[in-house]
Amino acid sequence: MNMFQKPKIAVIGAGMIGGNLAYMAAKKGLGDIVLFDIVEGLPQGKALDILETTPIEKINSNLIGTNNYEDIKDADVIIITAGIPRKPGMSRDDLLSTNAKIMAQVAENVKRYAPNSYVIVISNPLDAMVYLFYKISGFHKNRVMGMAGILDASRFRAFIALETGISVESISAFVLGGHGDSMVPLPRYSYVGGVPLPHFPGMTSEKIESIVERTRKGGGEIVALLKTGSAFYAPAASAMAMTESIIRDQKKVFPAAVYCEGEYGYNDLFIGLPAVFGGNGMEKIIEIELEPNEKEALDKSAAAVESLKENLKTLNFIT
Repeated sequence: MNMFQKPKIAVIGAGMIGGNLAYMAAKKGLGDIVLFDIVEGLPQGKALDILETTPIEKINSNLIGTNNYEDIKDADVIIITAGIPRKPGMSRDDLLSTNAKIMAQVAENVKRYAPNSYVIVISNPLDAMVYLFYKISGFHKNRVMGMAGILDASRFRAFIALETGISVESISAFVLGGHGDSMVPLPRYSYVGGVPLPHFPGMTSEKIESIVERTRKGGGEIVALLKTGSAFYAPAASAMAMTESIIRDQKKVFPAAVYCEGEYGYNDLFIGLPAVFGGNGMEKIIEIELEPNEKEALDKSAAAVESLKENLKTLNFIT
């Protein structure tokens, strides 16, 4: 990124997540923002609406909405939200074929216009979509990542706070694995005021299991309540945390969908693992010690992600 000019952030998909991303990026002062969508008028209208908040919010970011991929040219960070959302009764995996077609087109255009960008994928099914982007774009693994674990861990932290009455600021949590019902919340690596969750007063194994299960189904819970779409505030905030850590070289550790080359025993797979995010994108995967039952759960989640990858091959999106 050029230190003498503002970073450029492109958001692909101007739906509920995309609009919130553009607003959050502007409010944080992370750079200039391009909001892209294929629907005429949608990105232009949202960008103009956000632009009109800038005098009130004292924001100095420039925003444009566009239907032209050429406008993402030379973006530093690209966040991809494009795709259809879940509806009640649907799993993330049900979106595979439709969203794969969209992702393939997005990947070709990002490769063409912003070959040096860092790319954060939000589109579902997350682990499959980030893998598809990686394969089509040919980008190095440090430039491609999926937002998943941050959101899942944030839900885990929020539910722990509701149960304990302790501030979310005093709670940390890890959720690994695929972004689906097989995700792996790790109570042993989750802390309340520095105390491991299993040892926190009043936190029984039954309560912990209830929180874990609610975390796994957290997205579906919101889909069932909204009835016409899926979550958008928390996913946007999660992707923005990754974006900020990259643009400002913060070296923060987040659980996120990253490309494995032997880590945890996995190869040629994007799956949620703890990693360092900084000025060089995904800079390092952190390998933590897992107990046999935790590794077994992570292996099960990896197998579910692997099956989605195989489905992409069956559908001829990748070879």
